[in-house]
Amino acid sequence: MTEPEAHPTDLIRAAGAVVWRGTESSPEVALVHRPRYDDWSFPKGKVKPGEHIIAAALREVTEETGITVELGRSLPSIHYRKGKRLKRVDYWVARMISEDRHLDVDEVDEMVWLPVEEAGRRLSYAPDAGVLRAFASAPPATTPLLLVRHALAGARKNWSGDDDERPLDDRGETQAKVLAEVLSGYRPTAAVSSPSKRCVQTLEPYAERSGLEIDLEPSLSESRYDPQTSLRLVTEAIASKRPTAFCSHGKVLPDLISRITDRAGDVRLRKGEFMVLHHADGQIVGMDRYTT
Repeated sequence: MTEPEAHPTDLIRAAGAVVWRGTESSPEVALVHRPRYDDWSFPKGKVKPGEHIIAAALREVTEETGITVELGRSLPSIHYRKGKRLKRVDYWVARMISEDRHLDVDEVDEMVWLPVEEAGRRLSYAPDAGVLRAFASAPPATTPLLLVRHALAGARKNWSGDDDERPLDDRGETQAKVLAEVLSGYRPTAAVSSPSKRCVQTLEPYAERSGLEIDLEPSLSESRYDPQTSLRLVTEAIASKRPTAFCSHGKVLPDLISRITDRAGDVRLRKGEFMVLHHADGQIVGMDRYTT
């Protein structure tokens, strides 16, 4: 499971994707040629200051290829030296949604679609070949189930009203805006939330951006948490193959995650963090965890 981790301040961060199209049994992947290095690699690029790593991956793929994608499971990161600094590149599986090849990008002068085996021969660097092998080791097409802990809402002790009405604070509102951008990479088409105001507000920016109604589910709230009903909602979402985002609380999500994944309740999300469970044919094939 991918989880957030601390990084040295001199680490160069970059992000990209193994972009694919075609059938699951015979996918083609996109490689780009960089004239500056005369190499073939996956589309990728540096993370801008303050930019979320997922947003960077989406932006770089589009800038270098003109392709709009839907993200899947994470792939192994690669590390190498860039001068005296360490560089880390994070990768995701990404399915092509649309393509606009009318681009003028200095860094890239050619893009090709190749079958996986041929792409492996074309890649210039051995670590990239390892990323491609990881891509091929599991189904390329998966459906995301997103489990979000609400963003920051100030201290409970400083709120005198009904706790279900406690709103996001300024930092929480910023987290919700970042979340809206990041969730767009997974394109959930349903949003389900605890009725608590801080949970609803966490999903609102994405829902407004996507034209979705947020379904309120009391069984996801702290005071009325119902393990069986919540598990049924999640399993129904998995069975329907509909990308769905659920938002709930720190006292609810560890138990719910353990029931879905058979993990022993050890996944405790911080406020504003979320987990993506990637499923195919009813089976969880990948788990990623991110912060906002």
